[in-house]
Formats: sequence, structure tokens, C-alpha cells
Amino acid sequence: MKIKLIANPVAGGDARRKIEQTVAWMQARDVAVDLTLTEARGDAQRAAAAARAGGFDRIVAAGGDGTLNEVINGLAPSDIPLGFIPLGTTNVFALETDIPFDLERACALVLEGTPSPICLGQADGHRFLLMAGIGFDAAVVRGVSLRLKRRVGKLAYVVSGLIGLCCYRPRPLEVLTEAGVRRQAYGVIISNGRLYGGRFVVSPGASLYTRSLNVCLLLRKTRLGLLRTVVKIVAGRPLLADEVVQLRARQVVVAGAGVPVQVDGDYLGELPRVFHSTFGELKMVLPLWSADPGFAEGKGASR
Repeated sequence: MKIKLIANPVAGGDARRKIEQTVAWMQARDVAVDLTLTEARGDAQRAAAAARAGGFDRIVAAGGDGTLNEVINGLAPSDIPLGFIPLGTTNVFALETDIPFDLERACALVLEGTPSPICLGQADGHRFLLMAGIGFDAAVVRGVSLRLKRRVGKLAYVVSGLIGLCCYRPRPLEVLTEAGVRRQAYGVIISNGRLYGGRFVVSPGASLYTRSLNVCLLLRKTRLGLLRTVVKIVAGRPLLADEVVQLRARQVVVAGAGVPVQVDGDYLGELPRVFHSTFGELKMVLPLWSADPGFAEGKGASR
């Protein structure tokens, strides 16, 4: 087997050593590994795009959710299966799909697992695997200090969030689906995964294996109301009908001048944007049970 390994050596706290262990583990099993270590933003995307014509049996991203997002944007559309070895700060995608955090088990899944077609989202051509966030969460992502993130990890988002709560003012957003559903909201999370920011369930009906995206509309229009919604999400308490509305859509147009947008934890820009789903542009090597409709209520919900 011939593998292209695209790895971020500064993801998480001990990434470089884990990358070396990954290469050694694979080579010990007669796998030819072509390693690219990223140095700057965009490197993973460029490496994945170049690898499409390299005759590889697998493309493997090793890093955090941001590294995985870049690889997807470089690789898709492609028939080359994509694997993921989680090394990052949060690794929401690994939590969502039950990819092992144990290095040897993750490597074994990459080599031995069965590729499955999945749904990707797009924001004006930029693909995302987990979610697009519009409003407060995107303002938090935009405000995160990369230097602080390297030093303290997830706490950098907490710091940015606390600062944001002091000055962020929710603005009205206009949301229109391809079915003609029109709603107003003060924050939007468009996703094909249940989890958000870690183990927090925001979109319980979302799935990587369907052809549409879950659209969660946040309805509270004040900072205090927003804070109450965030606290309930963190506490795992159910959100009420006057707090959120859940929709399913293949295309969503969101308008709101100057409102920030993030995709898979990276700042993308501002509204207006058009979001849509594409199914089958990419195959990923994932645990088979993550495709089970009961996974969210069973093993996944309890992790």
C-alpha cells in the first residue's frame, strides 16, 4: 500500500513525536509512506491537491480539524479514500465518528477500514466537513490568538468567548432554504455532524451519511439570551422552541451584512453566503458503526 501522509507537526502538544511513530508503524507493515509536514496555512490543501495524481492508495491527514479541512479542500472531488489521525486540540470530527485517539488503533483503521461516501458542505465553494458557524461563534474564532492557542489549547477559545460576550451584539440574519422556507435568526450553525466544539450536542439529527445539512437557527437576540443558550448547550440541557429551530436543507442562503462566518473552526469571512451540500465527492475511512442510525443515541452519545 502507498500512503500520502499530510501532517501538522504543531497540532496538539506532542504531534511531531506521534507523526514519527505513525510513519514507523506503517513502514513496519510494508506500507510506503510519503510524508509532507505542513509549515503554514494552506500547505495541507496544496499537498492534498498535488497528491491526487500521485498514485496513492490512501491520503491520510494527521492533525486537528483545521488540517483535515484543508486536506478535504485540496482533495475533493476524488475517489482516493481519506483517513484521519487525530492529533489536534479538540478533534471534534474524531469524537463525532468514533475514530480512535489511540495512535496504533487509528493507524490500523486507516489501513484496514472500508471507505464510505460522505456528505460535505460548501460555503461559496469552500468545503467543510463538520460545520459552518455564523454569528457569535465565528466572532470567537476570528478573535482567537494563534499564539495563545499554541500555548494553552482550547482555553484560547474560552478567553476569546469571554471577551466576545462583553462586546458582541447579535444581528438579525435572513435564512432562506431551497424549499422556500424563510426565517429570521441571530445565529446559525449549519452542520452534518451532531457535535459542536467538543462533546456538545447542537444538531442531534445531523449525519455525515445523508444528502442534506442540518440548519440550527439561534433565536435569542440579546447577549443575555445568547449566554443562556450557550450555558444550556454546555450543560447538556434541551433547548426550547423559543431558543432554536432545527431545519434540514440542501441549500441555504444566509444574509446579514458584516456578520462573521467560520467553517470547521477557521474564520472564513463575512455574510452574505450560500451554503449547500454535496454527497459522494469524497470517501472517508471511518468506523463502520458510525454510520448506524442508532450510533448517536447509543455509543456516540455516551462517549
